[in-house]
Amino acid sequence: MSVNQFIRYLQTEKRNSAHTILAYRTDIRCFGNFLKEQYNLEKPESANMEMIRSWIVTLMDKKLSPTTINRKISSLKAYYKYLLKTGTLTQNPTQNIHSMKKGKPLPVYIDRDKMYTLLYKLAPGEDFAALRDRLVILILYATGIRLSELIHLETSAIDLSGNRLKVLGKRNKERIIPFSDETGKEIQIYLRAKEKTFPQGTPWLIVTNKGAKSYPKMIYRIVHKALSGYTTDRKSPHVLRHTFATHLLNNGASLNAIKDLLGHADLSATQIYTHTSIEQLKSIYSQAHPRAHLKKGG
Repeated sequence: MSVNQFIRYLQTEKRNSAHTILAYRTDIRCFGNFLKEQYNLEKPESANMEMIRSWIVTLMDKKLSPTTINRKISSLKAYYKYLLKTGTLTQNPTQNIHSMKKGKPLPVYIDRDKMYTLLYKLAPGEDFAALRDRLVILILYATGIRLSELIHLETSAIDLSGNRLKVLGKRNKERIIPFSDETGKEIQIYLRAKEKTFPQGTPWLIVTNKGAKSYPKMIYRIVHKALSGYTTDRKSPHVLRHTFATHLLNNGASLNAIKDLLGHADLSATQIYTHTSIEQLKSIYSQAHPRAHLKKGG
């Protein structure tokens, strides 16, 4: 059973896209070349599980990402499933081949000193737009709310006397988030400017220059502009959410408290911030501790 027949099956019966079919063809051809070089096998259908595992190790040695390797494994699984379906094989050599686990990247965040500098230099200005842009950054950092939560946040959900706001998060779960007196003062300044600019009123806290409800691209644009020069990584609203959580943890807040403030369903989602904290400690140690600079064997 040739690989070409499998490709025709993908085209005519599965109706996969040209991009997907090219990926399948490339991956199976790559495996076929490996079998010829290492085992002198001409047909992939003659391979066994040990040969497939050996190929995967070779891919890992080439420093391919888990995502790329998993795609190649998926291609092989689809091919051997087809061979079983057509009766070419009676056993599937990929049955006990599992995808690689993908390591979660550490959250990108702004360190404390840079965040203070950012807020200091982000002058509120006189006009409404400048006040709004500053408040967007401040609210995201001071409360850790999500982009969608900020967009849907209504002025009525803010309790200035109690310094707290109410947000409706994922799965329609409501939570209360406190904020500082200083943040409360900035919200009041902004609200006065908003009322003056749009006397007809609008329920949303963050609005466009025309008084309409804000939208994701607008918030991304504000955040990207503000974070430029303070991080070479991503410059998205989620970076400020990560910064909020990381700074809380580094200043002694418990994981359970951070979990509740972020609106995470369980603690496992919050635990990634402990890794960020550990990485920071490693960095501080390597820079500050005398023995960190000693060479091995020295």
